[in-house]
Amino acid sequence: MRVPTLDEIEAARGRLRGLAVRTPLVRWFEGPLEVWLKLETLQPIGSFKIRGAGNAMATAPPAALAHGVFTASAGNMAQGVAWCAREIGVSCTVIVPDHAPATKLAAVERLGAAIVKVPFERWWRVLEERRFDDLPGYFVHPVSDPAVIAGNATIGLEIAEDLPDVDLVLVPFGGGGLSCGIASALRAVAPAARVVAVEPETAAPLAASLAVDRPTGVDYRASFVDGAGGRAVLAEMWPLARELVSRAVTVSLAETAAAIRLLAERTRVVAEGAGALALAAARSGLVRGERVVCVVSGGNIDAGRLATILEGGVPS
Repeated sequence: MRVPTLDEIEAARGRLRGLAVRTPLVRWFEGPLEVWLKLETLQPIGSFKIRGAGNAMATAPPAALAHGVFTASAGNMAQGVAWCAREIGVSCTVIVPDHAPATKLAAVERLGAAIVKVPFERWWRVLEERRFDDLPGYFVHPVSDPAVIAGNATIGLEIAEDLPDVDLVLVPFGGGGLSCGIASALRAVAPAARVVAVEPETAAPLAASLAVDRPTGVDYRASFVDGAGGRAVLAEMWPLARELVSRAVTVSLAETAAAIRLLAERTRVVAEGAGALALAAARSGLVRGERVVCVVSGGNIDAGRLATILEGGVPS
């Protein structure tokens, strides 16, 4: 796995015109805290994943797509691949973990994709092995596909253009495709900017791995932050994350729920758990910068969980 070049990222941006939205960078205050929110919640599928899915499928050989596509996803990449499959008229199958939220699964079904639900351990093996039994079709890896990373990197270009002197970008970390993509773009066009990955306390393998300077597994606990965190850093993503990400921090579920509540109450933005991690980290004081961007990666949250959070609770 290598860092995508600026030419590759610019080419991805060209392919995504008309498919992905150039999302706004919105200034936000809370007392002395001032940040900019990169609202990927405004994408057609409610998350940034349409960028990577769109670029991966646009660069795939047409013959490889003839038998359809499949991916492994807790919900957002599933929607990205399903959306793009519908656009080009091919079938789509999604392998999902058994704790995937109902809201995301319903969206995948609305887009016409087939869903195969499996235990988390089996789902994780699909990510590692890049296949699922004898399922035919072109596999779009949700994280460690170079074209996916280049598609995600277009977010970094937009941030640098809209806030040229950005010095810190906080990004939720699931598998690393988003944070490494953004960091690769910023390295090329805004090299002074740092990228800090944010993980939930229930699943923080990057923080654990950086602490000992080698990939290490963690005790994974499923939570309402279903779009970030994992049991380990994928082997092929570790060198990239180690090179590009300045630091990894963890935030609690309570801090994440509070960030979701603030986004809804003060900006009328609905964020899912992963989408609120960056703001939770900014509010925690764990990292500081003068010109800080929080990537709000997605907004696909179950209504019941959102209701619990808005009432001051933390979903179990």
